[in-house]
Amino acid sequence: MRGVGLRDYPKMSWCLGRVFAAVLRGKGPVQYVCPNLSVLRSLSSGAGSREHLDGLVKKDKVVVFIKGTPAQPMCGFSNAVVQILRMHGVQGYAAYNVLEDQDLRQGVKNYSNWPTIPQVYLNGEFVGGCDILLQMHQNGDLVEELKKMGIRSALLDAEPSQEKK
Repeated sequence: MRGVGLRDYPKMSWCLGRVFAAVLRGKGPVQYVCPNLSVLRSLSSGAGSREHLDGLVKKDKVVVFIKGTPAQPMCGFSNAVVQILRMHGVQGYAAYNVLEDQDLRQGVKNYSNWPTIPQVYLNGEFVGGCDILLQMHQNGDLVEELKKMGIRSALLDAEPSQEKK
């Protein structure tokens, strides 16, 4: 007995082509491209989909996609991002562990058009990775960006006491 393939379902093959073309172009949701193919509707709502990621990055003021967790970062760059946020007293930020979900890991890279992890988002906008956040920390831009979001950097509170010494 031979297996069933797309050639056995010409309409499905055409529909699959439309679905994958839409997904690759970042269009969606899939149900509008091919409403009678319920199996593929979940493609647009997966962890790595543009719609899902858009919701994640806009849900919280500060969002990071890292390897590991803030309590246990699994790479030096992710650790650096966590430490910088900790130094500024940023609490309650959303952190997503890309090691737990390959779709999320690849999806966030596609979403930002940035090839590496970690990735930092402030107020729903992509800032960059560890190197950019470190540079912002060093030149004072991070304090200003946090202030715009209503977050007071803990470094502002630490500066006056250091000047007295």
